Amino acid sequence: MKNSASRVLKTNLKPGKSIKAVFLYILLLILSFIFLFPVFWMIISSFKLPDELLSWPSSLFGNNPTLSNFINVLTAGNFAVYFRNTVFVSVTATLLTVVVNLMSGYAFAKYQFRFKNVLFAAILATMMVPLEVIMIPVFRVIVIANLANNLWGLIIPAIASPAAIFLVCQYYKGISNDFIEAARIDGASEFDIFLKVMLPMATPLIAVLCILSFMWRWNDYLWPLLVIFSRNNFTIQLALGNYSADFNMSWNLLLAMSSLSIIPVILIFIVLQKFIIGGITTGGVKG
Repeated sequence: MKNSASRVLKTNLKPGKSIKAVFLYILLLILSFIFLFPVFWMIISSFKLPDELLSWPSSLFGNNPTLSNFINVLTAGNFAVYFRNTVFVSVTATLLTVVVNLMSGYAFAKYQFRFKNVLFAAILATMMVPLEVIMIPVFRVIVIANLANNLWGLIIPAIASPAAIFLVCQYYKGISNDFIEAARIDGASEFDIFLKVMLPMATPLIAVLCILSFMWRWNDYLWPLLVIFSRNNFTIQLALGNYSADFNMSWNLLLAMSSLSIIPVILIFIVLQKFIIGGITTGGVKG
Protein backbone atom coordinates (compact mmCIF):
# COMPACT_ATOMS: atom_id res chain seq x y z
CA MET A 1 0.00 0.00 0.00
CA LYS A 2 2.83 2.41 0.90
CA ASN A 3 4.65 1.65 -2.34
CA SER A 4 1.53 2.19 -4.44
CA ALA A 5 0.76 5.46 -2.66
CA SER A 6 4.28 6.71 -3.18
CA ARG A 7 4.09 5.84 -6.89
CA VAL A 8 0.84 7.81 -7.21
CA LEU A 9 2.36 10.82 -5.44
CA LYS A 10 5.46 10.70 -7.62
CA THR A 11 3.29 10.49 -10.74
CA ASN A 12 1.15 13.43 -9.66
CA LEU A 13 4.21 15.51 -8.81
CA LYS A 14 6.00 15.15 -12.14
CA PRO A 15 7.42 18.58 -13.06
CA GLY A 16 6.19 18.51 -16.65
CA LYS A 17 2.62 17.66 -15.75
CA SER A 18 2.58 20.16 -12.89
CA ILE A 19 3.70 23.00 -15.16
CA LYS A 20 1.10 22.08 -17.79
CA ALA A 21 -1.61 21.96 -15.13
CA VAL A 22 -0.59 25.37 -13.76
CA PHE A 23 -0.64 26.97 -17.23
CA LEU A 24 -3.97 25.30 -17.98
CA TYR A 25 -5.56 26.65 -14.79
CA ILE A 26 -4.14 30.12 -15.45
CA LEU A 27 -5.55 30.05 -18.98
CA LEU A 28 -8.95 28.93 -17.70
CA LEU A 29 -8.95 31.69 -15.07
CA ILE A 30 -8.12 34.32 -17.69
CA LEU A 31 -10.85 33.09 -20.04
CA SER A 32 -13.35 32.93 -17.16
CA PHE A 33 -12.48 36.50 -16.20
CA ILE A 34 -12.90 37.72 -19.80
CA PHE A 35 -16.31 36.10 -20.20
CA LEU A 36 -17.67 36.85 -16.72
CA PHE A 37 -16.41 40.40 -16.24
CA PRO A 38 -19.21 42.03 -18.30
CA VAL A 39 -21.80 40.21 -16.18
CA PHE A 40 -19.95 41.18 -13.00
CA TRP A 41 -19.78 44.81 -14.14
CA MET A 42 -23.51 44.81 -14.95
CA ILE A 43 -24.40 43.50 -11.48
CA ILE A 44 -22.21 45.89 -9.49
CA SER A 45 -23.24 48.84 -11.69
CA SER A 46 -26.90 48.12 -10.96
CA PHE A 47 -26.23 49.33 -7.40
CA LYS A 48 -24.85 52.69 -8.55
CA LEU A 49 -26.64 56.02 -8.83
CA PRO A 50 -26.80 57.64 -12.31
CA ASP A 51 -24.08 60.17 -11.48
CA GLU A 52 -21.66 57.48 -10.35
CA LEU A 53 -22.49 55.23 -13.29
CA LEU A 54 -21.61 57.89 -15.88
CA SER A 55 -18.77 59.56 -13.99
CA TRP A 56 -15.13 59.46 -15.15
CA PRO A 57 -12.87 58.05 -13.88
CA SER A 58 -15.33 55.37 -12.98
CA SER A 59 -15.29 53.60 -9.64
CA LEU A 60 -15.68 49.83 -9.88
CA PHE A 61 -17.91 49.35 -6.84
CA GLY A 62 -19.17 52.90 -6.45
CA ASN A 63 -19.00 55.14 -3.42
CA ASN A 64 -22.63 54.85 -2.31
CA PRO A 65 -24.18 51.49 -3.25
CA THR A 66 -27.97 51.63 -3.16
CA LEU A 67 -30.99 49.39 -3.72
CA SER A 68 -33.09 52.25 -5.07
CA ASN A 69 -32.60 51.07 -8.67
CA PHE A 70 -34.17 47.69 -7.90
CA ILE A 71 -36.97 49.31 -5.89
CA ASN A 72 -37.81 51.64 -8.79
CA VAL A 73 -37.76 48.76 -11.27
CA LEU A 74 -40.06 46.60 -9.13
CA THR A 75 -42.53 49.43 -8.51
CA ALA A 76 -42.53 51.96 -11.35
CA GLY A 77 -41.19 49.62 -14.00
CA ASN A 78 -44.04 47.06 -13.88
CA PHE A 79 -41.36 44.39 -13.64
CA ALA A 80 -43.60 41.94 -11.78
CA VAL A 81 -45.97 41.64 -14.77
CA TYR A 82 -43.11 41.09 -17.23
CA PHE A 83 -41.50 38.57 -14.91
CA ARG A 84 -44.76 36.65 -14.45
CA ASN A 85 -45.35 36.50 -18.20
CA THR A 86 -41.82 35.30 -18.88
CA VAL A 87 -41.97 32.65 -16.16
CA PHE A 88 -45.30 31.38 -17.49
CA VAL A 89 -44.03 31.17 -21.07
CA SER A 90 -40.66 29.64 -20.16
CA VAL A 91 -41.92 27.06 -17.66
CA THR A 92 -44.95 25.99 -19.71
CA ALA A 93 -42.99 25.77 -22.96
CA THR A 94 -40.21 23.83 -21.22
CA LEU A 95 -42.59 21.27 -19.70
CA LEU A 96 -44.44 20.74 -22.97
CA THR A 97 -41.18 20.61 -24.93
CA VAL A 98 -39.75 17.93 -22.65
CA VAL A 99 -42.91 15.80 -22.77
CA VAL A 100 -43.51 16.02 -26.53
CA ASN A 101 -39.91 15.61 -27.64
CA LEU A 102 -39.13 12.80 -25.19
CA MET A 103 -42.01 10.74 -26.55
CA SER A 104 -41.18 11.62 -30.17
CA GLY A 105 -37.47 10.85 -29.86
CA TYR A 106 -38.20 7.64 -27.97
CA ALA A 107 -40.56 6.48 -30.72
CA PHE A 108 -37.94 7.11 -33.40
CA ALA A 109 -35.27 5.30 -31.38
CA LYS A 110 -37.13 2.19 -30.24
CA TYR A 111 -40.03 1.57 -32.65
CA GLN A 112 -40.24 0.54 -36.28
CA PHE A 113 -42.98 2.09 -38.42
CA ARG A 114 -43.59 2.99 -42.04
CA PHE A 115 -41.60 5.90 -43.50
CA LYS A 116 -39.69 6.22 -40.25
CA ASN A 117 -36.37 7.15 -41.85
CA VAL A 118 -37.96 9.57 -44.32
CA LEU A 119 -39.89 11.32 -41.57
CA PHE A 120 -36.83 11.53 -39.33
CA ALA A 121 -34.74 12.95 -42.18
CA ALA A 122 -37.43 15.55 -42.86
CA ILE A 123 -37.43 16.57 -39.19
CA LEU A 124 -33.64 16.89 -39.16
CA ALA A 125 -33.76 18.92 -42.39
CA THR A 126 -35.82 21.59 -40.63
CA MET A 127 -32.84 22.22 -38.33
CA MET A 128 -31.11 23.88 -41.29
CA VAL A 129 -34.02 26.28 -41.87
CA PRO A 130 -33.60 29.52 -39.86
CA LEU A 131 -36.54 31.18 -38.14
CA GLU A 132 -36.41 34.12 -40.54
CA VAL A 133 -37.40 31.82 -43.43
CA ILE A 134 -40.53 30.40 -41.81
CA MET A 135 -41.39 33.44 -39.71
CA ILE A 136 -44.13 34.80 -41.96
CA PRO A 137 -46.05 31.50 -42.52
CA VAL A 138 -45.85 30.62 -38.83
CA PHE A 139 -47.08 34.10 -37.92
CA ARG A 140 -50.01 33.71 -40.34
CA VAL A 141 -50.93 30.46 -38.63
CA ILE A 142 -50.78 32.20 -35.26
CA VAL A 143 -53.08 34.96 -36.51
CA ILE A 144 -55.55 32.47 -38.02
CA ALA A 145 -55.57 30.52 -34.74
CA ASN A 146 -56.34 33.78 -32.91
CA LEU A 147 -53.15 33.48 -30.83
CA ALA A 148 -51.63 36.84 -31.77
CA ASN A 149 -50.94 39.05 -28.75
CA ASN A 150 -51.39 35.95 -26.61
CA LEU A 151 -48.76 34.22 -24.50
CA TRP A 152 -49.81 30.87 -25.96
CA GLY A 153 -48.68 32.22 -29.32
CA LEU A 154 -45.16 32.18 -27.87
CA ILE A 155 -45.50 28.71 -26.34
CA ILE A 156 -47.12 26.50 -28.98
CA PRO A 157 -44.67 27.09 -31.89
CA ALA A 158 -41.75 26.29 -29.57
CA ILE A 159 -43.01 22.91 -28.34
CA ALA A 160 -41.76 20.63 -31.12
CA SER A 161 -37.99 20.99 -31.49
CA PRO A 162 -36.04 19.04 -34.17
CA ALA A 163 -32.83 19.43 -32.16
CA ALA A 164 -34.51 18.01 -29.03
CA ILE A 165 -35.98 15.08 -30.99
CA PHE A 166 -32.53 14.31 -32.39
CA LEU A 167 -30.92 14.44 -28.91
CA VAL A 168 -33.56 12.17 -27.40
CA CYS A 169 -33.37 9.71 -30.29
CA GLN A 170 -29.59 9.42 -30.09
CA TYR A 171 -29.70 9.09 -26.30
CA TYR A 172 -32.22 6.24 -26.33
CA LYS A 173 -30.38 4.47 -29.13
CA GLY A 174 -27.50 4.08 -26.70
CA ILE A 175 -29.72 2.22 -24.19
CA SER A 176 -30.07 -1.52 -24.70
CA ASN A 177 -33.42 -2.92 -25.86
CA ASP A 178 -33.07 -5.67 -23.23
CA PHE A 179 -34.76 -3.43 -20.68
CA ILE A 180 -37.78 -3.08 -22.95
CA GLU A 181 -37.96 -6.79 -23.74
CA ALA A 182 -37.71 -7.71 -20.06
CA ALA A 183 -40.53 -5.32 -19.18
CA ARG A 184 -42.70 -6.74 -21.98
CA ILE A 185 -42.13 -10.27 -20.68
CA ASP A 186 -43.29 -9.07 -17.26
CA GLY A 187 -46.52 -7.86 -18.87
CA ALA A 188 -45.89 -4.10 -18.79
CA SER A 189 -47.71 -1.96 -21.32
CA GLU A 190 -45.80 0.22 -23.76
CA PHE A 191 -46.72 3.35 -21.83
CA ASP A 192 -45.59 1.79 -18.54
CA ILE A 193 -42.30 0.77 -20.15
CA PHE A 194 -41.68 4.34 -21.25
CA LEU A 195 -42.86 5.94 -18.02
CA LYS A 196 -41.41 3.57 -15.43
CA VAL A 197 -38.39 2.00 -17.16
CA MET A 198 -37.01 4.25 -19.88
CA LEU A 199 -37.92 7.68 -18.51
CA PRO A 200 -35.90 7.34 -15.26
CA MET A 201 -32.85 6.44 -17.34
CA ALA A 202 -33.07 9.78 -19.15
CA THR A 203 -32.61 12.06 -16.14
CA PRO A 204 -29.42 13.73 -17.51
CA LEU A 205 -31.10 14.20 -20.89
CA ILE A 206 -34.19 15.74 -19.27
CA ALA A 207 -31.96 18.14 -17.36
CA VAL A 208 -30.23 19.21 -20.59
CA LEU A 209 -33.56 19.72 -22.36
CA CYS A 210 -34.90 21.75 -19.44
CA ILE A 211 -31.86 24.03 -19.35
CA LEU A 212 -31.75 24.58 -23.11
CA SER A 213 -35.49 25.06 -23.53
CA PHE A 214 -35.78 27.39 -20.55
CA MET A 215 -32.87 29.52 -21.75
CA TRP A 216 -34.25 29.72 -25.30
CA ARG A 217 -37.68 30.81 -24.14
CA TRP A 218 -36.40 33.15 -21.42
CA ASN A 219 -34.00 34.98 -23.75
CA ASP A 220 -36.21 34.95 -26.85
CA TYR A 221 -36.77 38.41 -28.29
CA LEU A 222 -37.52 38.26 -32.03
CA TRP A 223 -40.59 36.00 -31.92
CA PRO A 224 -42.25 37.82 -28.97
CA LEU A 225 -41.55 41.10 -30.79
CA LEU A 226 -43.70 39.88 -33.70
CA VAL A 227 -46.49 38.20 -31.74
CA ILE A 228 -47.00 40.43 -28.70
CA PHE A 229 -48.47 43.93 -29.08
CA SER A 230 -49.82 44.78 -25.62
CA ARG A 231 -47.51 45.86 -22.80
CA ASN A 232 -49.48 43.72 -20.37
CA ASN A 233 -48.26 40.65 -22.28
CA PHE A 234 -44.64 41.75 -22.61
CA THR A 235 -41.89 39.36 -21.63
CA ILE A 236 -38.72 40.56 -19.90
CA GLN A 237 -36.75 40.77 -23.14
CA LEU A 238 -39.41 42.92 -24.77
CA ALA A 239 -39.52 45.07 -21.66
CA LEU A 240 -35.75 45.53 -21.75
CA GLY A 241 -36.01 46.61 -25.37
CA ASN A 242 -38.51 49.30 -24.43
CA TYR A 243 -37.06 50.15 -21.03
CA SER A 244 -34.89 53.02 -22.21
CA ALA A 245 -37.95 54.79 -23.63
CA ASP A 246 -39.93 54.21 -20.44
CA PHE A 247 -37.27 55.74 -18.20
CA ASN A 248 -35.61 58.26 -20.56
CA MET A 249 -32.39 56.28 -20.94
CA SER A 250 -31.88 55.55 -17.23
CA TRP A 251 -29.03 53.08 -17.60
CA ASN A 252 -28.92 52.32 -13.88
CA LEU A 253 -32.51 51.06 -13.99
CA LEU A 254 -31.85 49.12 -17.18
CA LEU A 255 -28.87 47.41 -15.52
CA ALA A 256 -30.95 46.61 -12.44
CA MET A 257 -33.65 44.96 -14.52
CA SER A 258 -31.04 43.05 -16.54
CA SER A 259 -29.46 41.79 -13.31
CA LEU A 260 -32.83 40.56 -12.05
CA SER A 261 -33.59 38.88 -15.37
CA ILE A 262 -30.54 36.57 -15.23
CA ILE A 263 -31.31 35.18 -11.76
CA PRO A 264 -33.83 32.47 -12.85
CA VAL A 265 -31.52 31.15 -15.58
CA ILE A 266 -28.63 30.88 -13.12
CA LEU A 267 -30.84 29.12 -10.56
CA ILE A 268 -32.14 26.64 -13.15
CA PHE A 269 -28.59 25.77 -14.18
CA ILE A 270 -27.41 25.40 -10.57
CA VAL A 271 -30.32 23.11 -9.69
CA LEU A 272 -30.08 20.89 -12.78
CA GLN A 273 -26.33 20.71 -13.32
CA LYS A 274 -25.93 17.98 -10.67
CA PHE A 275 -28.20 15.71 -12.72
CA ILE A 276 -26.10 16.29 -15.84
CA ILE A 277 -22.81 15.67 -14.03
CA GLY A 278 -24.27 12.65 -12.24
CA GLY A 279 -25.47 11.19 -15.54
CA ILE A 280 -22.09 11.68 -17.18
CA THR A 281 -20.36 10.04 -14.20
CA THR A 282 -22.76 7.13 -14.20
CA GLY A 283 -22.30 6.62 -17.92
CA GLY A 284 -18.53 6.65 -17.51
CA VAL A 285 -18.69 4.03 -14.76
CA LYS A 286 -20.97 1.76 -16.82
CA GLY A 287 -18.69 2.10 -19.82
